[in-house]
Amino acid sequence: MNLNFIAMPMGQLMNWLVQIVGDYGYAIIAFTIITKLLLLPINIKQTHSTKRMNDIQPKMKAIQEKYKNDKEKLNEKLMELYKEEKYNPASGCLPALIQLPIVIALFNVLRDPVKYVFGSEQAYNVIQKGFWWMTNIGLAETKATLLMIGGFGIPLLAIISGVTTYIQMKMVSPNTKDPTQSSMIKMMPIMFAYITYTVPAGLAIYWIVGNLFTIAQQYIMLRNKPAQKEA
Repeated sequence: MNLNFIAMPMGQLMNWLVQIVGDYGYAIIAFTIITKLLLLPINIKQTHSTKRMNDIQPKMKAIQEKYKNDKEKLNEKLMELYKEEKYNPASGCLPALIQLPIVIALFNVLRDPVKYVFGSEQAYNVIQKGFWWMTNIGLAETKATLLMIGGFGIPLLAIISGVTTYIQMKMVSPNTKDPTQSSMIKMMPIMFAYITYTVPAGLAIYWIVGNLFTIAQQYIMLRNKPAQKEA
C-alpha cells in the first residue's frame, strides 16, 4: 500500500519543525506531540473501548464458562450482555484501523528522512544529529548511541521503550485475568524494547515520546474512574 500521500505532508511538517527548532532530536519530539494531538480523538475512543471491554470481561468469562457447550446460547447471551452494557465489540477495532495507515506513514517518514523530510542526502548530512548522550540519532542503538557508563554501553532507549510500553498496557488492564492478555502485557514490552534497539534512534525517540503522551492521556482519562471490583 502506497502511503506517500500521507507520508509526504508529514515529512514537510518535520522539515518545517527542524528549521524552526534548529535541532533534529527536539523536532522529532515536537513532531510526535503534534501527531499525537491530531490522533487524540481516535486514541481516546480506543482507550475508552479497551477499558469498557476489560470492565465487562469477568461477566463475559462467566457466560463463556456456563455456555461453553452451547455455542448458539453462548452467542445469544454475549449479545444480551453487550446490549445491556451498551458495548460494541467492534468499537475497539475501528479506531485502530483508521489510524493504522497514518502510523505506518509516520514510521516511514522517520525511518527514511532523506526521502521524506530533507529531500537529498546532502541536506540530511549537514543537520546536527547528536542529541543528549547520542552522537547520531540516525543510527540504531549501537555504540554510537548507547549511554556509556563506566565503559559499558547501556541501551537506555530500549529500556525506556519497554518500561513505558508495559505501563501503558497495564494502565488499561490493571487486573486482567485473561491468559492471552496477560501474556501480551508481558511479551509486548520485550518485543518493542528489541525493536527500539534495532531501529534508528530518532524512530525510537518518536515511540518513547508517544508512549509517554499516551500514559499521560490515559492517566487523565482513568484517574476519576471508580476502581472495578474483582470478580
